Amino acid sequence: MSTGSAPDGTAGTITVYWRPGCAFCTRLLRWIDRSGLPTTRHDIWDDPEAAAAVRAITGGDETVPTVVVGQQAMVNPSPRALQAAVEVHAPGLLPEAGDGTQRREPPRRWWQRGARSG
Repeated sequence: MSTGSAPDGTAGTITVYWRPGCAFCTRLLRWIDRSGLPTTRHDIWDDPEAAAAVRAITGGDETVPTVVVGQQAMVNPSPRALQAAVEVHAPGLLPEAGDGTQRREPPRRWWQRGARSG
């Protein structure tokens, strides 16, 4: 994953650039959906301006998923890296847990319970 700054990013927003058929995009978008994070999504195959934005961020490539959180741009971030970026650059977007506190990550599935890796 590479990171950089996105000159047109706005604090408090998450923008996801993706394309159909991208397994990395599917994985990240599923995590985002489970986490409850609000996003604006752009299919770079349907939106030439979105494709141009990705090329500007990546130095000429159309590598997806590319995610912008505030002014932090990330290319193919892991869910953990995206979570960390949101905590730093847009903490107000973190969904609240049932007790009124901000939830740090999506609920874990039964097969994920136990020791964490990394």
